Amino acid sequence: MRQDIVIIGGGPAGLAAALAAKEAGAERILIVERDKELGGILNQCIHNGFGLHTFKEELTGPEYAARYIEKVERERIPFLPETIVIDIAKGENGEKEVTAMNKERGLFVIHTAAVVLAMGCRERPRGALNIPGFRPAGIYSAGTAQRYVNIEGRMPGREVVILGSGDIGLIMARRMTLEGAKVKAVAELMPYSGGLKRNIVQCLDDFGIPLKLSHTVVDIKGKKRVEGVTLAQVDENKKPIAGTEEFIPCDTLLLSCGLLPENELSLNLGISLNPATSGPYVNESFETNVSGVFACGNVLHVHDLVDYVSEEAAAAGKQAAAYVREAAGNGQSETEVVCREETQVVLEAAKGVRYTVPSTLNPLRMEDMQLIRFRVDDVYRDVFLKVYFDDTPVLSQKKRVLAPGEMEQVRFKKEQIEAFPKLKKITLRIEKEAG
Repeated sequence: MRQDIVIIGGGPAGLAAALAAKEAGAERILIVERDKELGGILNQCIHNGFGLHTFKEELTGPEYAARYIEKVERERIPFLPETIVIDIAKGENGEKEVTAMNKERGLFVIHTAAVVLAMGCRERPRGALNIPGFRPAGIYSAGTAQRYVNIEGRMPGREVVILGSGDIGLIMARRMTLEGAKVKAVAELMPYSGGLKRNIVQCLDDFGIPLKLSHTVVDIKGKKRVEGVTLAQVDENKKPIAGTEEFIPCDTLLLSCGLLPENELSLNLGISLNPATSGPYVNESFETNVSGVFACGNVLHVHDLVDYVSEEAAAAGKQAAAYVREAAGNGQSETEVVCREETQVVLEAAKGVRYTVPSTLNPLRMEDMQLIRFRVDDVYRDVFLKVYFDDTPVLSQKKRVLAPGEMEQVRFKKEQIEAFPKLKKITLRIEKEAG
């Protein structure tokens, strides 16, 4: 089997990338999806709040996915459901070899000019949390509980404590309450919530559910079924403080302790990963360090809004189509050679900024307007986002509040960057003074 572009993942990122690649002129596009249907994680996100940026209206997750699925079907972009990709390798003449498996074809290889990674993310495994006590029935990840309630129609429990205040945990606090369960507390190890402010208000405050910041679970009681958990306050080193223990009777513990990009395939291919995100480093074209392999969506970095996923994925799909056109010329175009030379500008995440996407950019390949997204590493109030081109300050924006749960962004015109012909580094940092 031979394709121009193989897109791994049929969730919101994969769908948007496929449509953009098709619009940009790519012909042979194939979406490979491990589930039996397209839509990805959106299929179990039946709450509203999706699509405000993309469609200018509020949709549920399945409604948002359906908009893109209809477009994919209308464009007749093929997809392979219930198919697992087990390896990506470099073939001859710059081709990629995607090894996949399903029950109809068994093991097979797809030869392709370009690959778009859109595998999404997964929840952190329970074992990595190292909570003392037994592992009785009644302990679930928040995503698993969401699938049980929203897809399978069964309740994981009736008296609930949630560890972690990421968006999934916050949304499940509301969902469990609406289904008649009693959510007794949401505990968060950090001194701030990892979720969107609107979710804290709509999912906790509106239902009187307490959010215990700087708290964690230090013990789980029960052998056959959870009977209760013990919470304790933690110090600045995340260590429990003796004497602050509080026992809460419950039959269910939901774990919402962060998400990790699905990047085993990326590692096997030799793609460089950013330790801050666990996703690939990418340039302005969303291309990784492996030529012809692009990344977008939550496999790149965990997003707060699906609208941003679709926007980035569309850019990745468009660039993948451009790569295929160039590769069809002489195998490697002059533009691509230049891109690989030391014309790359490094984006540096400095004081207060945890990471940026992209990580590098090339002024020769930029769009007229370059978008840079970033997250901060703590809660900051009344500060300034400062941007430096090498050592020259070029931007100072007043920010009333910055929080890790909210993605931020800044834009530059191409001509601003071209005004610095010897530019090597763009630095983003958080400072107290306007200066």
